[in-house]
Amino acid sequence: MPKAAMTPLAADRRRAFLRGLIVAVLGGVFLAVTGAFGTAGASLGPRAAYWVIVMVLGGLWGHLCGVVVSRYLDVDERPWLTIGVMVVVITGPLCVIVWAATGLFFAQRLYPLGVLPQLVVPVVVITAAVTTLNVFLGRARPVQTHAAPTETAARPVRFLDRMPMKLRGAAIRAVQAEDHYLRIHTDRGSDLILMRLSDAVEELEGLEGAQTHRSWWVARDAVRGVERGDGRATLTLEGGLSAPVSRRYARMLRDAEWW
Repeated sequence: MPKAAMTPLAADRRRAFLRGLIVAVLGGVFLAVTGAFGTAGASLGPRAAYWVIVMVLGGLWGHLCGVVVSRYLDVDERPWLTIGVMVVVITGPLCVIVWAATGLFFAQRLYPLGVLPQLVVPVVVITAAVTTLNVFLGRARPVQTHAAPTETAARPVRFLDRMPMKLRGAAIRAVQAEDHYLRIHTDRGSDLILMRLSDAVEELEGLEGAQTHRSWWVARDAVRGVERGDGRATLTLEGGLSAPVSRRYARMLRDAEWW
C-alpha cells in the first residue's frame, strides 16, 4: 500500500523533533569534552556516552513537553514565557532521569534520593540553555510577498492553481492556517485546502502581501484599517474579516508602511 502523505502539522513537528535531537547530541558532546558539572574525572568515552544519552533523553522529554505547551502558549507572541513554562515542566522528571543515569554510569548503582536536590541547579541551567536555543531556532521568520513589476511580464502566481474550483478567479484577501489546512479568504467566500502556510507564502509571490502572524498571510490591498492596543494590532480587511498581527511581525509591517 502507498504511504499516506504527511500532514503539514506532522511535518512541522518532525522538523522540530529532528532539530531538538541534533541540538541535544551536540550539547552532549560539548558537555562531555568540557567535563561539565564535575564529570571531568571520568574518562572521555564513558563521559561522552553519559552526556549524549542524558541529553537525548532530555530532548525527547522536552519535545513531548513542547507539543503540549504549544497548545496553550503562542511562542511567537510570548517566547520568554514559553521558555519559562517549558523549563518548569521539563525540570522535575528530567532531574529523576539525570539522578538515575548519573548513579548507574558513575557508581553502578542508584544514588540515594537525597542526591536529587543537588541536581536541580545543573538541570535547570542546561534545560534553560537548550530550550532557549530550540525556541529561537524554531521561530518562523516574517515573510513578505511582492507584486510583479509592472515593466516586466508578470510571472504566474503558483498558488492560484491550488484554488478550489468555486474560488477560481476570486481576489484573495487572506490565507489562514487551521490545523492541517489553510483557509483561503476571498471576495467570493472561503474554502479549505491541505497545505502548509510556509509553502503557500512561497507560492503567493506575485501578489503583494505579508505574513502578519505565524498563522496568517494577508493581501496588502485587502487592508481597510488597523486597531492597536496592549502592544498588539489587528488588521480589518475588506468584507469585515479581522487578521491578527503578532508583536514580532508588527515592526516589519510598520517599516513597510502598512500603517
